[in-house]
Amino acid sequence: SSLAMAVLGIDLGTTSVKVALLVGTGRGQVVAESCSRETQAQARSLEAAPQGMEQNVQRIIRALNECLAALPQHQLQRVTHIGISGQMHGIVFWKRDKGCKWTECGTGPTFEPQEVSHLITWQDDRCSPTFLSSLPLPQSHINLATGFGCATVFWFLKKSPDFLKPYDAAGTIHDYVVAMLCDLKKPLMSVQNAASWGYFDSRNKSWNTDILKKSGFPVHLLPEVGDPGSIAGRTICAWHGIPKGAEVGIALGDFQCSVYSCLTERTDAVLNISTSAQLTVSMPLGFQPPETPDPSSAVTYFPYFNGDYLAVAASLNGGNVLATFVDMVAQWTGELGLKVRESDVYTKIIQAALSRNDSQLSVHPTIFGERHVPEQLASVTNIAASDLSLGHVTRALCRGIVENLCSMLPVQRLMETGVRRILGSGSALARNEVLRQEVERIFPFPVVYGKDVDAAVGAAMVM
Repeated sequence: SSLAMAVLGIDLGTTSVKVALLVGTGRGQVVAESCSRETQAQARSLEAAPQGMEQNVQRIIRALNECLAALPQHQLQRVTHIGISGQMHGIVFWKRDKGCKWTECGTGPTFEPQEVSHLITWQDDRCSPTFLSSLPLPQSHINLATGFGCATVFWFLKKSPDFLKPYDAAGTIHDYVVAMLCDLKKPLMSVQNAASWGYFDSRNKSWNTDILKKSGFPVHLLPEVGDPGSIAGRTICAWHGIPKGAEVGIALGDFQCSVYSCLTERTDAVLNISTSAQLTVSMPLGFQPPETPDPSSAVTYFPYFNGDYLAVAASLNGGNVLATFVDMVAQWTGELGLKVRESDVYTKIIQAALSRNDSQLSVHPTIFGERHVPEQLASVTNIAASDLSLGHVTRALCRGIVENLCSMLPVQRLMETGVRRILGSGSALARNEVLRQEVERIFPFPVVYGKDVDAAVGAAMVM
């Protein structure tokens, strides 16, 4: 019937906000509407410049409101459930009774942030290795890193304690939105987001409160934790025409939702190459992560759904490496006194590489380092005079990007886990045939493309 229920999925990303409206049909759920807006929320960090990476929460919420205002009202009135995902690790602080104020806008009531700090994002670099090593050792299977919520709180505690005084609540940006929509007195966070903050024990689903208290950490700021897929509350107001009382799911990790949107079989592995790159596989039922992490290991275990875990090789080097190479070629050309557009360079180098199906060059492409070996940068070896054409170099670079991911989560291990097929996704794979050829050359499984990973859709599907 035309009055079928609809589910709204929201993803609050690093650079944009996306919303997707899923409607049930005889063929299952289909995406009826979607909209995305750049947040342009980058903000100056007062306390931690130039290492700080902060975003203006007002701008993120403005982008969210613009997305919702762009969806058809008659569709929004049918929404019964809202699923929300967003960028993990980051932290935003607010005052419980003054987190937002509800106002009327053209499409009905909405909330505006009130006494809320900037969002300190996952890309924040204020916690140096020295600073991190001065912190107490977490009881967690995940290594603590800069940009993790709890590490950021420790930084304020030690370097700028007055900053924390006005606030009595904290969460990821997506936890904040859930708390405002449902007027939660104490914020609620999923196991997925809690694990991403550090100092959280996924085995017994609890914060390391004893360890934290000993170091004077303000544990009253830590949210309650619940299971992904559970309901956090109901909307306290009609929101852009979405009926009051719509059920809102506990906020989820964008990575987990992206995987959920395309991973249907346990025997599938997901390979995503966009700006950075990830190779992901579901762990067998009942898997528990080790008590303590291996700092040199390239694989991290992310809490997924229903107590499952994903094994993830998350590389900092993906499409960004190709973009840097294109930039370099364009710069060299400029220095030779010729003008060339970067988009033309990209097309031309791919064409050149397609005519060379092999290259003796060996490119280790980690110009951005990797979390498990931050100091190891890129190198090119085995350089022979015969392999110096643009095509040879581009072919070797694309191969290197895929081989680097494979070195983090080897094919042998995928086979042992029972993988039968690779789902390829991400903007770099979509626009680069050479990269796709290398994926097919390196993996001994069939590779399927075209399933787009979409965290907003995944968040709605979970509901």
